[in-house]
Amino acid sequence: MGLGTFWGVSAGAGDPEWLTLKAVRILQAAKWVACPQNADGQPGLAYQIVRPWLRPEQTLLPLHLPFVLQPELLQGAWEAAAAQLAPPLERGEDVVFVCEGDVGLYSTFAYLAQALRQRLPDVLIQAIPGVSSPLAAAAALGSPLALGPEKLAILPALFALAELEEACAWADVVVLMKVASVYPQVWQWLAERGWLQQASLVVWAGWPQQALFPTLDGLADYRPPYFSLLILWPRNCSSLRLACLPKSSQKVGSSLGEKWDLGGAREEK
Repeated sequence: MGLGTFWGVSAGAGDPEWLTLKAVRILQAAKWVACPQNADGQPGLAYQIVRPWLRPEQTLLPLHLPFVLQPELLQGAWEAAAAQLAPPLERGEDVVFVCEGDVGLYSTFAYLAQALRQRLPDVLIQAIPGVSSPLAAAAALGSPLALGPEKLAILPALFALAELEEACAWADVVVLMKVASVYPQVWQWLAERGWLQQASLVVWAGWPQQALFPTLDGLADYRPPYFSLLILWPRNCSSLRLACLPKSSQKVGSSLGEKWDLGGAREEK
């Protein structure tokens, strides 16, 4: 018997309806569904997104993939997760790993696939793209993320304001993912340059608790949650983009909010 296929399925940025048709088909066809677990050891946000599409007879494999920076801890976690995934694959059964956003953009999937490949060199690994948080945030704001010749920079995390300065030196649109930890410093940096009206903040994009802030005016004391994303628009913002952006802060719930408590696979113990 040959090996099963290891699928990386992009769950998108929040709304369950953002999964592609292929993602739903592959997700529902697999017996085993793996996902990152949260700090309490329970299935995390990716599972919450795909839960409406799961069948009761599917088996869930929550994986311990910690949010740490130490290479040795991360490598150990990826190898341990690969050891969990290997048995069903060796039996010829497909395994789906779901993660938020797109599996090809700052995703755990690539590292997990690498660790699995070292354990099972001949395993077939397939990725299904999806809606990434920068695109979801721009769509929520009603604006195209980039237009015409505009250059786009995406910073997955900001450890020094110098990185933001460098990005602004060449990019027309700059996206700061996971901006919460440095938001006060970024707000002050933007205020000193008179750029508060050229920056937008999206909190929990695609989730029922989504909130939109088209500008940062008056938000000096605001403390955004972990899942927050900031977009710095071009200084010569086009009339097309200005016409698209909302005029005031908004809280917009997902159209599928009522659906998120349905369905679900059983967890492997």
